[in-house]
Amino acid sequence: MSSPLKTIQFIRGGEVVALANVPPSRTLLEVLREDLGCTGTKEGCGEGDCGACTVVVGEAEGGRLSYRAVNSCIKLAHSVNGQALWTVEDLAAADGTLHPAQEAMVQCHGSQCGFCTPGFVMSLFGIYQNHVCKGNPVTRELAQQDLSGNLCRCTGYRPIFDAAQQMAALPAVPVDEADLLSKLELLAHKQQGLEADFAYNAPRTLAELLAARAAHPDAQLVAGCTDVGLWVTKMHRQFGQVLDLTRVEELRRVEHYEHHVAIGAAVTLSDAFAALVADRPQLQAFAHRFAGLPVRNAGTLGGNVATGSPIGDSMPLLIALGANVVLMSVRGHREMPLERLYTGYRKNVMAKDELLAWIKVPRPGSPHPDHLPQGKGTTPGAAAPSPLWGEGEGEGQELLRVYKISKRYDDDISAVCLAIKLQVEDGKVNSASIGAGGVAATPVRASQTEAVLTGRPWTAATVQQAISTLRAEFSPISDMRASGAYRSEVLGNLLQRFWLESQGLQQINLESFVLEEAT
Repeated sequence: MSSPLKTIQFIRGGEVVALANVPPSRTLLEVLREDLGCTGTKEGCGEGDCGACTVVVGEAEGGRLSYRAVNSCIKLAHSVNGQALWTVEDLAAADGTLHPAQEAMVQCHGSQCGFCTPGFVMSLFGIYQNHVCKGNPVTRELAQQDLSGNLCRCTGYRPIFDAAQQMAALPAVPVDEADLLSKLELLAHKQQGLEADFAYNAPRTLAELLAARAAHPDAQLVAGCTDVGLWVTKMHRQFGQVLDLTRVEELRRVEHYEHHVAIGAAVTLSDAFAALVADRPQLQAFAHRFAGLPVRNAGTLGGNVATGSPIGDSMPLLIALGANVVLMSVRGHREMPLERLYTGYRKNVMAKDELLAWIKVPRPGSPHPDHLPQGKGTTPGAAAPSPLWGEGEGEGQELLRVYKISKRYDDDISAVCLAIKLQVEDGKVNSASIGAGGVAATPVRASQTEAVLTGRPWTAATVQQAISTLRAEFSPISDMRASGAYRSEVLGNLLQRFWLESQGLQQINLESFVLEEAT
């Protein structure tokens, strides 16, 4: 017997929208275009790559409203239940006056064919709410970063970046957040007790989630749906039951301890990388390149790790950092190094009633989490961030780089990802930790290369030996992104780049390029 279909309720245009009988696999884009007639939101790639379908969701967090631009094409419609939603039709005033995000695009000639324009406008609306309304300047660099998930084939990005900066000069159009927060609170109150026993189940507590997982082990587990959404749009898969973990309060937290940071499985990629960058500023560029902002706003670090794709970019980094994962079920929990989670291509050791709950990342200068006592949390920032490689002496410090090689610099999937962490003191490598992606059936640790480096002098001769070992350690396949021979060659080249950067050479990659401000 099939489960009943829960009514979706969300706030749009200041009013509650209620939709009944929505299948659990139906996407938000389908609901907007086909059920609500909101055809301003466009369908482009259907895989969260082009940004034409971008909308903005709002959620109450800590007594304030958060705004996140997301891709509606791979977002399940039920995931916006109890949230606020803006589409491109919702921005202009009742008298037709354009919102600054729209007016700036007009004034700066930011559109030609116009197909991608609604998505750009919604990303600009997200920038407007998160930066302009808070009095923060929109720099060229910020515009480039926050629009990285939107592609345009004909206009060119310069006038769109101009529009991002022009918004602040236009008459302000604030959102009545107090009114919206009160409506969201009222909506949440009405929905209490209505989450369970439906085809789409979104528990609020960890205990409820584990119980639902045990009772329905065959239900499709989802977080941000940036991967599962593709199964719906590209593989046309349908799910009889969906278990959504993103509402679980315990798993939405980043907890700071003396020696490690614990990131819940429901923490978005944006927030997870913010926590990692707080301890390791040198990860900032990689965090922005991980994916376009709408993907990072929806996807979760836990989902990326649990999916186990060999080209998932977070896992090589986490392996290099010595991260552990915590698996939970109603039977209890177990913890293990992240690389031991995987048994084959997209296969792992989790039992059917288990789920990945936490990712524990050691802080700079900390021992491995296996050797840590259990303790109470501490305030963020208790450990000082390590310096960037090549800035200062760095002796005895954690020296870290992560490299992503893809056909497109922004918003693309890696052909190869390599993360390298060394501890160098008195010219000798005390420890080495290397994670690699795109070179095997799973994300892997380059243990042979680590052994070659550990205890050896940090010299060009040592590096050359390690390069040869790294190229021979894996047998990558050839596919649409790169040949196996290319991947092997690039692995060695990236280690060579790491060596050159360690010697103070800075201008050897695109990360050193800074987009100049408009004059």
